[in-house]
Amino acid sequence: MNEIILMSDPRVAAVPVRGCGEALVDVRLDGALLVDVRVEDAAGVFCFLREGVLGRLVKAQASLPRGLRLLFVEGYRPLSLQRHYFEEYADELRTAHPEWSPEQVAASASRYVSPPHIAPHSAGAAVDLTLADADGHELELGTPMNASPEDSAGACYTAADGIGDEARARREILGAALTAAGLVNYPTEWWHWSFGDRYWALATGTDAALYGPRDLGPGVV
Repeated sequence: MNEIILMSDPRVAAVPVRGCGEALVDVRLDGALLVDVRVEDAAGVFCFLREGVLGRLVKAQASLPRGLRLLFVEGYRPLSLQRHYFEEYADELRTAHPEWSPEQVAASASRYVSPPHIAPHSAGAAVDLTLADADGHELELGTPMNASPEDSAGACYTAADGIGDEARARREILGAALTAAGLVNYPTEWWHWSFGDRYWALATGTDAALYGPRDLGPGVV
């Protein structure tokens, strides 16, 4: 896709889901990926991903230049939490822009938080991640992870201008590895990548998504 298609676009929701029954797995079990705990939840479900997504991340990491590793931050997100994030951000936008229509609010909110009914994170299909050095220290990629468009003046967009050359090079390294492994980026968030969800299907021209939302209860996988 050459244009930026937002998660709120009707074309995303129109993609059918033909669930493949693939399990959600804990990325911590084999220790292949560095795991950050900044968004850790009591049940630990933030560390779950579909098996196929995890396999592609391991493949992507193997292709990185020597001295670089992937740093996993968040995978699965319960539907209730996704709904809370979306509504909270939409409320902020309504307050800042009372003249906006409901459609404008929804579209702008989806630059940063996916509408719950199509959220890749709630399908276990999306991952928020960045790069670390060989010692596990997080590297700088132009903005903090999860910086909003407002907080970062748009620098959170993957192809944003105005970030340093080193940060740009690191984004390109990260993107090349993940793209080669079959994942797609949400272009308003340099750290968000997915495989098998509706957005991935639309971006790759695939007829249907492999994974639909899962509503996991505490401690249930």
